[in-house]
Amino acid sequence: MDTRFSSAIHALILIAASEKPMTSEDIAGSVGTNASYIRKIIGSLKKKGIIESHRGISGYALKLKAEDLTLLQIYQAVNEIEAICLFDLHQNSNDKCIVGRHIKSVLTEMFMEMDEAIILALSGKTLADCIGSIQRRLDAAGNGCPRE
Repeated sequence: MDTRFSSAIHALILIAASEKPMTSEDIAGSVGTNASYIRKIIGSLKKKGIIESHRGISGYALKLKAEDLTLLQIYQAVNEIEAICLFDLHQNSNDKCIVGRHIKSVLTEMFMEMDEAIILALSGKTLADCIGSIQRRLDAAGNGCPRE
């Protein structure tokens, strides 16, 4: 399973919550991975206009407000896709078999419905929702805000 999506959300929460620009090394330390992996993710997020960096200043900043950034935008950015197609069909079904003859059309319809449901769910959640969830957990534990 690919972890780019969850790593990107983790990185973006750190960037949004930090009072100072976060470097790839800072982010990697929190995500528990190496800085080169984070730089690849950051590159995809920069390409889609989600974050920015400035010459001569170490670190990254959000270009969009956390409440305007949907999880769908993040998913599409780090997977470098526009359309979501999570399920793929096997090829070469035997048309002489009754199941083989109909499976492609049946699964295509079902998979499209599932993909649409996932798109709707991701569109309805924002980075601010993730930050809010962390904040509620911190408040409940008495740990204050997630700033570095």
